[in-house]
Amino acid sequence: MDSRVPQSEWAHQAWLACLVVAVSGFSFVFACATPFAAFGVLAAMTLSRTDAIRITVALWMANQVIGYVVLDYPRTVNSFSWGLAIGVAAVLSTIVARPIVSRLQTARGLTQAVVALAGTFAAYEAALFAFAVAGLGGTGSFAASIVGRILVINAAALAGLYALYRIGVAVGVSRRPAVATTALARSDSPLRRYGRF
Repeated sequence: MDSRVPQSEWAHQAWLACLVVAVSGFSFVFACATPFAAFGVLAAMTLSRTDAIRITVALWMANQVIGYVVLDYPRTVNSFSWGLAIGVAAVLSTIVARPIVSRLQTARGLTQAVVALAGTFAAYEAALFAFAVAGLGGTGSFAASIVGRILVINAAALAGLYALYRIGVAVGVSRRPAVATTALARSDSPLRRYGRF
C-alpha cells in the first residue's frame, strides 16, 4: 500500500472494488436476477449518497458488460431497453434505501439491512413491473414464485455481503459507514426475465 494514501481512502477503495468483484460473480451466476436491491442497501449503509449512486451505476455497467460480452444476451432493442430499465431500478433502489437506513440510525446494522431490503426490493420490483406494463413486456416474470426466488437471492446476497463488510471493518479493510452520522433455465426461472434468454 502506498504510504501517501490515507488508510481510510485505501479502505474505501478496497470496499468499492469488493462490490464490483461481487456483482461480477453474481452476474455470472444469476444474470438478469443479479441482486441489485441487496447492493443498493449495502451501498446506502456503507457509502455517502454520491458514492452509493456512483457505485450502483458502476455495478450495473459491470453487469451489462458481462451479460452482453460473456453471457451473450441478445442484442435487440427490447433487451437493451430492459438493461436500461434494470439500471434505473437499481439506482432507484439505492436512493430508496438511503432514507430508510438514515431513519434507523439507532438500530443495529442487521436491523437496518433487513428493513431497508424490504423497502428497496419493493421499489426495485415495482419499477421493473412498471417498465414491463409500459411496453417492455414480460409481466409473467413477476409471478409470485419468481419474485419470491429473487427476494431469496437478494436476502442471501445481502447477508453474505454484510458479513463480508463486517469482517472488513474488523480487519481494517473496510471503514465504518458514514450514513449513521450524515443526514441522511426453465420458463419460470428468474434467469429468463426480461427476454434475455
